[in-house]
Amino acid sequence: KSTSSHYKGKMKLNKNVTSSRRKQRKRHFSAPSHIRRRLMSAPLSKELRQKYGVRSMPVRKDDEVQVLRGHYKGQQVGKIVQCYRKKFCVYIERIQREKANGASVYVGIHPSKVSIVKLKMDKDRKAILDRRAKGRAEATGKDKGKYTEETME
Repeated sequence: KSTSSHYKGKMKLNKNVTSSRRKQRKRHFSAPSHIRRRLMSAPLSKELRQKYGVRSMPVRKDDEVQVLRGHYKGQQVGKIVQCYRKKFCVYIERIQREKANGASVYVGIHPSKVSIVKLKMDKDRKAILDRRAKGRAEATGKDKGKYTEETME
């Protein structure tokens, strides 16, 4: 049985990571909650990206987001009401639809399809941002990994 004969990606360097689609899907859909948090991260808006030097963040309850894809995409900004990790979706303030019996329900939207416009800040979130920005600055600041005379000595 050929496992990954149709695999046409980059060469795999880490032997502990699989490139099998079946195993990737299994790990994704049976991921525990603390890993789902990381999987449910959204890109930051251009302004926030400039401000913090970070590209994306895991979403949380009181973040303000803007929907970028699908039926509900548009300019209006809504606050996240709930992060439903079990369903890999977030519920956003004004994004609802009517059920047949007249009840209104929130529409679940995947966090990768929204962009964070305003972060709910606390000390933990600040620490994450600082840590990530530091890593990004080190990666991009030093001539993107080119060797210079100082680093060779």
